[in-house]
Parts: sequence; structure tokens; C-alpha cells
Amino acid sequence: MKEDIEPGNLPQHIAVIMDGNGRWAKRQGAARVFGHRNAIKAVREVTEGCAELGIKYLTLYAFSTENWNRPKFEVDALMTLLVHTIRDEIKTLMDNNVRLATIGNTESLPKDCQRELAEAIRETSHNTGLTLILALSYSGRWEILEAARQLAAQVRDGHITPDDIDEMLFSQHLTTGGIPDPELMIRTSGEMRISNFLLWQLAYSELYMPDVLWPDFRKKHLHEALLSYQQRERRFGKTSEQLVK
Repeated sequence: MKEDIEPGNLPQHIAVIMDGNGRWAKRQGAARVFGHRNAIKAVREVTEGCAELGIKYLTLYAFSTENWNRPKFEVDALMTLLVHTIRDEIKTLMDNNVRLATIGNTESLPKDCQRELAEAIRETSHNTGLTLILALSYSGRWEILEAARQLAAQVRDGHITPDDIDEMLFSQHLTTGGIPDPELMIRTSGEMRISNFLLWQLAYSELYMPDVLWPDFRKKHLHEALLSYQQRERRFGKTSEQLVK
């Protein structure tokens, strides 16, 4: 299947909503945390798969602002798992020339998480392959509001006028400023919604929502998503005839 992928028609940026950990654990007769622990292999597989194919950006929706409302035990376990995973995966990131970055309100994370993230970002900062972006304590509405506040402050202080605000300027004030919008968004588990993820950036993304639960996601599933993407016609509001001209 990998051999069928056209190297010249790959997305620069893939975004993933990693859904289904809880249901996967329930099927095993285990607590939800068990599903989160077993999702690490899926993260490794999709990261390595993207790096092998030459994808430039991969954004994983790791923890939303709404996830803080989950039971404290689960949130604490997730934060602990995040710390250990980042620490353990630095070698894999280095071996695959992957640079780590984050988006979201990371200042709301526990201090040990912030320290591990900062260290991993520093250690991988000179890597030149895939940029792996973890969306942590992130939501699309939060991000848009933050950008609006920043622009409002610049207007108030006389640095710009309201007429200066266009799509390009607004995009630059999002947490993904300088990063191309995802051409492909994958959500596992078969759920058909985007759950407050990259609301601005997904405007023209192709959506792929397989039934596979996230802990079972492997490179072959990534390849299936890419083959589906390559069979689609991206028109951006134009007609098929206009694209041929």
C-alpha cells in the first residue's frame, strides 16, 4: 500500500484527533487510563510513518481545554503519562530527525510537564525533518479568542487599524502562525466531528474518519488515509473545469 502513494501529491501538514482510547480500554475490560497507555505505540507509528514519507508537519490533538473537566484521577494519570512519554521518546524523535513543538495554553500544564516539554523542544530544535506539534490544553475557540484579543490590543495601541486585519494577519496571530494549514485531518474511532480542533485552520482540509480506535492505529492506516486523500479533488471553491485550465 505504501508503494501506491504518490510522493508528489502528499500533504505538507496532517492533523490527527486521537480518539477511542477509552472505548479501546473498555473492550479490554480495563480502566480508561489503560487505553491512554496503549496509545503511545500509535503515536510512535504515525510519527515515524510521516517522517518516512517526508511529511513536513504533524499535529496531534493530545489534550483539549475541555479535557480538564474529566475525573481528576484520569487527568492526573494523563499528565504523568505525558511526562514519562516525552522523556522516553526523545531518542525516537532524534533518530527520526523530528523536531517537537507545542500549541495551546501550555502554561496551564503542571510544572513537571512544562519542564519536560521545554527540554524535549530544546533537544530536538536542530532537527530538520518532520515537525511534530502537540496540541496541549488547546481548543480552537480559545485560540481564535486569543488572536482577537491580541489584534484588538494592537488596534487600541495604534499599531494597526481595523482595516489592516485580513486573513493573513489573523492567521499570523494564531498559535500555528507560520505553519501551513492541514490539508488532511484524520479522526480515529469513526466519530464525525472536529471537537473544537483547529477551527480556523481546517477550513479546506480533507477529512478522513476511519472506524479504527486510536490505540490500534498503525502505519498501514496512515497509508490508507493518504491514498484516500490522493483520490480526492481539492477545488477550494472552484469548479473541476477551472482546475483543468
